[in-house]
Formats: sequence, structure tokens, C-alpha cells
Amino acid sequence: MLEGLISALFNGISIGAVLLIVALGLAIVFGLMGVINLAHGELMMFGAYTTFVVQNVAKEMGGIAPELYIFVAMPLAFLVAALLGLLLERSVIRYLYGRPLETLLATWGVSLILRQFIRSVNWPMLIALVIFGLLFFIGHWVLTRYTDWDRIREWANPTFLALSSAIALLVGFIVQNSGSSKFVRPWFGAQNVDVTPPSWLRGGLSLGNTLQFPYARLFIIALTILCVAAIYWFLNGTAWGLRIRSVTQNRGMSACLGIPTERVDALTFALGSGLAGIAGFAVTLLGSVGPNLGVNYIVDAFMVVVVGGVGKLVGSIVAALIIGIAVYLIGSGTLALMFPPTPAFQPLIDFFTFFATTSMAKVMVFALIIAFLQVRPAGLFPQKGRSVEV
Repeated sequence: MLEGLISALFNGISIGAVLLIVALGLAIVFGLMGVINLAHGELMMFGAYTTFVVQNVAKEMGGIAPELYIFVAMPLAFLVAALLGLLLERSVIRYLYGRPLETLLATWGVSLILRQFIRSVNWPMLIALVIFGLLFFIGHWVLTRYTDWDRIREWANPTFLALSSAIALLVGFIVQNSGSSKFVRPWFGAQNVDVTPPSWLRGGLSLGNTLQFPYARLFIIALTILCVAAIYWFLNGTAWGLRIRSVTQNRGMSACLGIPTERVDALTFALGSGLAGIAGFAVTLLGSVGPNLGVNYIVDAFMVVVVGGVGKLVGSIVAALIIGIAVYLIGSGTLALMFPPTPAFQPLIDFFTFFATTSMAKVMVFALIIAFLQVRPAGLFPQKGRSVEV
């Protein structure tokens, strides 16, 4: 019984560790800008697919590359997700600050686009996107630098957008119809793809006859601790971290003191997105990944943020561990086995046995969270200071 409980607690902590990495970036973005980013899960998905691509390249290289590819995949997953998040913030989010409903709908639309992009992306689509980006952004830069941009802004933007899109679509269509079937085939498709961990992350650490702690889950827990420590150092030990905390507390006063709030917003969104990429990398160590990967984690991540307290790092840590352990204890049936098999406890055993699946366990935890928020609507660690009054 004790060994089963220890094993269940370890698995719950490992689930909570993944949730914490996902929720960490979401908590930073939501706490600073109040943006409900429903595309956060898709940023996580891009981190997972980046890991898949790096793994395939490492297999082609051979030698020791397949054993060390995760040390390349991890920073690349962060970088790809951070750049994608920066593009999202600069192109969509920056125009919707202070309008939470529009932000929610816009990011939901972006999440659908990113999911379909992963299912359909091939060489012709990539070529068309690159051509569009070069034509539109280089043309925009030339006009803003050498013309009276304020005077022509109203017609220049839609004109360049239409022309760039038309040329890119035409080139993509030509390439699509002239290339070989292998060249136009989707890279990933709608099916899940497998990421194989290095051999040194397979197996587990055995304690006693029945206890075994998988190396992959131990690695994820260590990675989570490293991410939390790095974020804490960045927010409390660097100049940009100080600026982020200042804007979180009082945006108007920060702007009056000369802090570039727009650059802070962009950096924060990129940082939060990069953490989502790291979470996607971590999830690949647990199983296959697919286009719907982010959907499976986004609701849980928001639950962690809300229960812990918006913008509170300590709250996110505590909430992620509580939710991860609760979901596993209930969903695995461990909680039902903890009661003595006597008639007095039989109703409780039947009750927890009914919820002894992952989906039903999430339903029960979600109901408990709703009840908890009736008592503490601001979460475990509510915000203090002027930001509460806004």
C-alpha cells in the first residue's frame, strides 16, 4: 500500500511538472497583459514538432547524435515557440490590448490556423509563406523609411497585403502542380508522430522490488525545477525582469518613468511562448504527439493559473502539483484503494472507483476547483498592491 502510494505521488508530481511548465508561460503573459491566449497550447505543439524534426535529423546523422539530440531540441523548441509568440504579439495581440473578448476570439482563431498548418504544411506552402513575408515586410520597411508613411498608410497596407498574398498564392499554386508527389506531400499529416527518447532516458531507477521511477519523468521534474529557477532569477535578478515586474504592478506609472512598455509586452509574450515550447519538448518524452496536443493541456494550464493566483509564480507551482497529484490519485484508482474494504467505507470506494479514469478524474477535479473558487475567487495567492484595484 505504501509503495503504491509513493509511486502514485511520484507520477502525480511528474504530471504536475509538465502542467507547471505549460502554465508558467501562461501565468506570466496573463499576469502581465491580461491576455487570454487560447493559442498557448499550439505554441506548445510547435515545440513538440521541433523536437520531432531534430530527432529525425539526428537519426540521419547517426553516431552519437541520436543520444544527444535532446540538448539541441530543447533550446530550439524554446526559440521556435518564442519567435512564433513574438510574431503573434506583434501582428495580432498588440492591437487588442484592453479588449479581452476580442483577444480570446482572435487567439482561438490563431489556434485553429496553427493546427491546420501542422496538418497541411509542405514545401509549396512554405515557399508561398516565405515569398509573402519577404514581399510584404520588405515593402513595408521600404515605404516607412523613404515615404511619408502617415499620409499613405490607409491605402498602402491593404494594397501591399493584397499584392503580396496574390503573388505568394500564385507561386504556391504553380509549385504545387509542377512538383513531384513526394515534394508536395504534407510533412506531418493529421496522424500522431513518435519521438523516441535517447537510450539513457529509457528504463527507470528501481527502489525495492516494486518501486520504479522512470528516468524520463525524473528528467522532466529536473527540467521543471531548472525552468522555475531560471524564471525566478530572470524576474528578480535582471533589469528586464525588474521592468516586467514594474509593468505588472502599475503599467501607467512604468510608462511615465520611461520603461518601454511595448517592448516589455513583446519580450514577456516571447518568454511565455518559449516556455510553452519547452513544455512541448517535455511532453515528447512521455509519448507520441499530434496536431491536437495543445488542446489536451490548455484547459489544465488555465486551471493552474486561476487556482494559483494570476501572476503568482509560487501559486502556479503549488496549484500544478496539487492538480497533477489529484488527477493521478483519482484517475488511477489509487484513492479508491486507500480505504479499508469494509461495508462502512464501501460507498466511498464505489464513488472514487466511478471516477477512476483520466477523463472522469479531470471532471471531478474541475468541480472541486469551481467549489474552491467560490471561497477564494482570487486563488491560493491573490495579488496585492495597486494592480488589484485596477
